[in-house]
Amino acid sequence: MKTKNTLFSAVFTTLFLLLLGTLNSSALDYSITFSGSGASSSVGSVIVQNLTKGTTVTVPSGNTLNLSDAINAVNQLGANSEKISIYPNLIQAKSTLSFYAKQAGITQINVYSIDAKKLADLSLNLLEGKNSFLLSLSKGVYIIKVTGPGYTYSAKTVQQKNYEGKTEIAFLDNTNIVASVRQKSKTAITPMPYSSGDQLLYKGISGNNATVVADVPTSSKNVNFEFAECKDADGNYYPIVKIGTQTWMAENLRTTHFRDGTTAIPNVTVDADWSVLATSAWCDHGNNTSNGTTFGHLYNWYAATDVRNITPTGWHVPSDAEWTTLTTYLGGETAAGGKLKETGLTHWITPNTGATNETGFTALGGGGRDMSGAFPVSDLMYRTNWWSSTQFDVNPAWYRGIPTNNVIVAKAYYNKKAGFSVRCVKD
Repeated sequence: MKTKNTLFSAVFTTLFLLLLGTLNSSALDYSITFSGSGASSSVGSVIVQNLTKGTTVTVPSGNTLNLSDAINAVNQLGANSEKISIYPNLIQAKSTLSFYAKQAGITQINVYSIDAKKLADLSLNLLEGKNSFLLSLSKGVYIIKVTGPGYTYSAKTVQQKNYEGKTEIAFLDNTNIVASVRQKSKTAITPMPYSSGDQLLYKGISGNNATVVADVPTSSKNVNFEFAECKDADGNYYPIVKIGTQTWMAENLRTTHFRDGTTAIPNVTVDADWSVLATSAWCDHGNNTSNGTTFGHLYNWYAATDVRNITPTGWHVPSDAEWTTLTTYLGGETAAGGKLKETGLTHWITPNTGATNETGFTALGGGGRDMSGAFPVSDLMYRTNWWSSTQFDVNPAWYRGIPTNNVIVAKAYYNKKAGFSVRCVKD
């Protein structure tokens, strides 16, 4: 007659074999490297947003971004399965993990539970050759993932014997080289959960310059950031993003000086004074400086088109035709708004319909100021408006607007006295 332990062992082993079958589909695993060009060839760090999952990681200089499926957490054992082994298996709480490193460099080892929770990790600068590690595991089913320069291995293991200590990975040796180099390296791996079809934004930073790149990765690749300086007369630097054939600022303008750096643009806060202007002025929504910091300043059309220039050198206020070029590239005015709006409700009130920000343009609900000088309370975070440099007639000029409750980019004209945001495009 079988004992309870023997019966449990048989059931547990059967369950593990069944789980191996359910985990046999190939999981996603991509390595993303980064480079720079244009104003800088070096990349200081990269901020990566998974817009689909709502997660963010920062990849330090020189690191590789590793994207992997959070469900299975590992690739299946396939043609390269002979390169990794775990022994003894099924009977001991401590096992030896061995694998062949195809080349020297930083290698990341992760231990996951069967429900994809990461229980332990280790990152070491390994030498080429066979490397061994001691795994301390309590009773359960585990997935082991190994990611190094030019290789990725995975294995599944089960432990039946109780182990009271912490789940750990400890380096043992490298059989091909006498000593294993374990000091910290400038090259390492930054992991991020990723599922097929997720929309990512990479913000590459090099000194004061920043470039945004939108991506839906389908394989391992290198992402190049084309850096260009975008600095206003106040010394504010702006991230940039290329959309189609155009390069745009990825934030709204917030300068208080013309391009010469010494001539101030008047800050007009009194409603009655604003309403009679036919010359340049700026303000913050509600005359609240925190709004200006977050959403950028509001400018009347006279400021947007002043010959003294409010834009950074090498940049200009887009014409009506240039706005049309953008919306046409994004599928037309009836669809482009969702692709330009920042996702979530941090800078938009509900519902922020159809927002994907898949372009990296990151439009915020900056509101506006009426030609009378009033600030409609409902405007802030409900809509955003940007001037074009093209006038419609003596009094009105063309602008573009996006509301929270639609995916459109509305093309319309309004009185030049109004206060709207300004988004610049590269010369």
